[in-house]
Amino acid sequence: MLTRKQHELLVYINARLQETGICPSFDEMKDALGLKSKSGIHRLITGLEERGFVRRLPHRARALEILRLADSTAASFAPPGFDPKVIKGGFADGPRGAAVAPTGETVELPLYGRIAAGTPVEALRDPENTVAVPPDMVGKGNHYALEVAGDSMIEAGILDGDVAIIREGETAENGTIVVALVDDNEVTLKRLRRKGKSIALEPANAAFETRIFGPDQVKVQGTLVGLMRSYH
Repeated sequence: MLTRKQHELLVYINARLQETGICPSFDEMKDALGLKSKSGIHRLITGLEERGFVRRLPHRARALEILRLADSTAASFAPPGFDPKVIKGGFADGPRGAAVAPTGETVELPLYGRIAAGTPVEALRDPENTVAVPPDMVGKGNHYALEVAGDSMIEAGILDGDVAIIREGETAENGTIVVALVDDNEVTLKRLRRKGKSIALEPANAAFETRIFGPDQVKVQGTLVGLMRSYH
């Protein structure tokens, strides 16, 4: 699945190549998409490259080749359990809540990047990235999306490339899949288990270990409410 910005960039690059035979510059891409810096374009191109939509041509400045165009069809579902990603810190400076599209058929949520599952790492947040989701996947409150990258939750049916829909919140029931801030330093999405004063963050893959923390080490930042998956 592509984010809205990734899809816009892919369409723009393809149109320019068809029209002129020359790939647009990063500045032209930035202006066309209404972004504030070229770093956002770098991230979008990397995402397109990782998904097999474009290829960087070696030994040629700014040269890109379109390998395929996007299939806009996506399937959505809510899983029994999940874990994939990591995002750094809070969300005070990013987009909040859900914005309903003019058609009323989709809701735009901020997408906080593609993060490796299983190993907490700092996320590359891009508040200008959004993803369109069915309106029945979100309820009251603020929501955001994370793209799954990795296999730490494959036993729960969560695959690489899935997009997790998260409802922001600081509390969660035992056994819920949560976005957890650990030691005010790293953020990961795992199943939350409480036993006494200890908190366990569980993966859904026997190859990964459950991590145990004290009660003051883990802060909940949201709970999983749904997934989206695309089929190519």
